[in-house]
Amino acid sequence: MPAFAGEARMDLLLWRHAEAEEGEMDFDRALTARGEKQAKAMAKWIRQHQPKPLRVIASPTVRTQQTVAALELPFETNRKIGPDACVSELIAATGWPTTRGAVLLVGHQPSLGRLAALLLSGQEAEWTIKKGALWWLTNRVRAGENQTVLRTVMSTDFLA
Repeated sequence: MPAFAGEARMDLLLWRHAEAEEGEMDFDRALTARGEKQAKAMAKWIRQHQPKPLRVIASPTVRTQQTVAALELPFETNRKIGPDACVSELIAATGWPTTRGAVLLVGHQPSLGRLAALLLSGQEAEWTIKKGALWWLTNRVRAGENQTVLRTVMSTDFLA
């Protein structure tokens, strides 16, 4: 997607991993059959609408690796954005808001919801991003003012 004339712009896509099995070994929890369907459906939607180029970063857990694999695009794994990541670690991994272009972050609750809350309201709050859902935010500068815009929220419930 082209940037507005003369203005820096960053797209940040937050994708929560799809539904995963229950289990005591958190890093080893795999997607359920429903989770695999969710991941494939959202991956298809992302491929159809993605900004190009798109840098993709995923948590090292099995469920996030399986979710991002459905995208069938190159991705990097970042150990610092696992289930216990804090918002500052997510910001550092993505380079928000100064990176030009687009970053897709595949991760976990509650950190993804807290990040969305911070970027949209100015403070961390306990917002929930549904399993398998995608939130797409854009940072832009208009008339010298830094703005965060919510472009879309997409749930797998609305994908056929």
